[in-house]
Amino acid sequence: MSLEEKVMSLMKDAMKSKDEATLRGLRAIKAEIIKAKTDPGANGAINEDTEMKLLQKLVKSRKDSLTIYEQQNRADLAAKEIEEIAVIEKFLPAQMSEEEVTAAVKAIIEQVGAAGPQDLGKVMGVASKQLAGKAAGNVISAVAKNLLTA
Repeated sequence: MSLEEKVMSLMKDAMKSKDEATLRGLRAIKAEIIKAKTDPGANGAINEDTEMKLLQKLVKSRKDSLTIYEQQNRADLAAKEIEEIAVIEKFLPAQMSEEEVTAAVKAIIEQVGAAGPQDLGKVMGVASKQLAGKAAGNVISAVAKNLLTA
């Protein structure tokens, strides 16, 4: 079952149970899927990698909004963002802990033969592909920088 089919099925259930928070999150996912399908070059279909990137983008934008709302003491809006993040994250694979990311990046550094900070690009290229969807890019980058400068 594709992501779009799962979302549509869950949307029906959320409408029946009048679960507004879940419905908001699912509608956001559906809107992004439709937008991605209509992009030039998508030919009306998207693959699993595109779906994961789309979901990560949705979570990241909501986390950014959450930070702003918390800084402005807007608990009402922050609560909505937290609810939507929880709904969207259900479709993402479990995120790796920092220790797991560190171990994976160490292995990648050995694999590509990186010697110092000048090799960050090589390491990030491989790490971004291997850890896509499992860890945030900024976490991977921070760990890689720390390991290469140490």
